[in-house]
Amino acid sequence: MIKKKIEDICNRQVEREGYSSSLYIAMASWAENNGYPGIALWLYSQAEEEKLHMLKFIKYINERGGKATIPAFKKPVAEYKSVENVFTEVLKHEEFVTDSINEIVGLTLEEKDFNTHNFLQWFVFEQVEEEASVRTIIDKIRLVGNNNMYQFDKDIFSLRTPAVNAQVNP
Repeated sequence: MIKKKIEDICNRQVEREGYSSSLYIAMASWAENNGYPGIALWLYSQAEEEKLHMLKFIKYINERGGKATIPAFKKPVAEYKSVENVFTEVLKHEEFVTDSINEIVGLTLEEKDFNTHNFLQWFVFEQVEEEASVRTIIDKIRLVGNNNMYQFDKDIFSLRTPAVNAQVNP
């Protein structure tokens, strides 16, 4: 049985993962509307991944005897100044999610909930990959500059990890 404190904080993470998916869909739509189909595809893929993270939390909460709640998600920002601005915001958001996951891990240790602690280790590792991936993209954007985005847009999908590329492009 999942403890109430752990159930509540995991339900908070359901909201955060769902919002992440909505945020990346909004960013993808911005990219499509601004002539960046490759960047849009990367962001749509990211949105799908975040939805899967949300579903992992829902399933876990319910399997442990808790009750997952599906909240309304706040409306994400839909306008950005540039591609670099989009990915700077992605990185800030991923750092926020990392902090949130770490907070849950800390609570599981306080509550001696080793089952949830073990469940969260996948997310801990995933956040390392997420942040590293976005930092690499920001580095590439800075190398090519804002006026040379055509090739970057064509190549961005190759910057995903091989496992994610296989999921999206079987």
